[in-house]
Amino acid sequence: MSKIGKKTIIIPQGIEVKLEKEKLFVKGPKGTLELEVNQQAKIDISENEINVSKIRNTKEANAIWGLTRALISNMIVGAKDGYEKKLELQGVGFRMSLQGKKIVMALGFSHPVEVEIPEGLTVKLEENNVISISGADKQKVGQFSANIRALKKVEPYKGKGFRYQGEKVRRKVGKKAGAVK
Repeated sequence: MSKIGKKTIIIPQGIEVKLEKEKLFVKGPKGTLELEVNQQAKIDISENEINVSKIRNTKEANAIWGLTRALISNMIVGAKDGYEKKLELQGVGFRMSLQGKKIVMALGFSHPVEVEIPEGLTVKLEENNVISISGADKQKVGQFSANIRALKKVEPYKGKGFRYQGEKVRRKVGKKAGAVK
């Protein structure tokens, strides 16, 4: 029995939820999101709450049941408040700038790195080395921030590269010059 799947989702004020055939639409102040509902999950929408149940009693149906409930909950939070991730870029000579719908970065390569901002996401540069990625879709925000971080991960010797704000990076000790055994 899924502990997550059993929980009821409360629909907050200002959020509109609509189920059409196999698609669920959530509309709110931050945007409209849609979800293709798996056939093994059944969604019941009442006045201000949503209940998710399973159709069959199989192992896969249990997994889909909890997943569907979590996805719907994330959609409601995203449509109401939105999601945000912040990345810090540390390193001498590393820079970022916004040019229209692109982020242009100097990451120590022989060429500038340009990344297209996906539809539905908002990117802001705070200070000179902090980038804020926000949007209504939790998966898009997380995936785009992970893609940017993968361009230059934090290396453990000098700590250069992208890190999530507040992330602790374990530093390694480098070679000692002139050390004799």
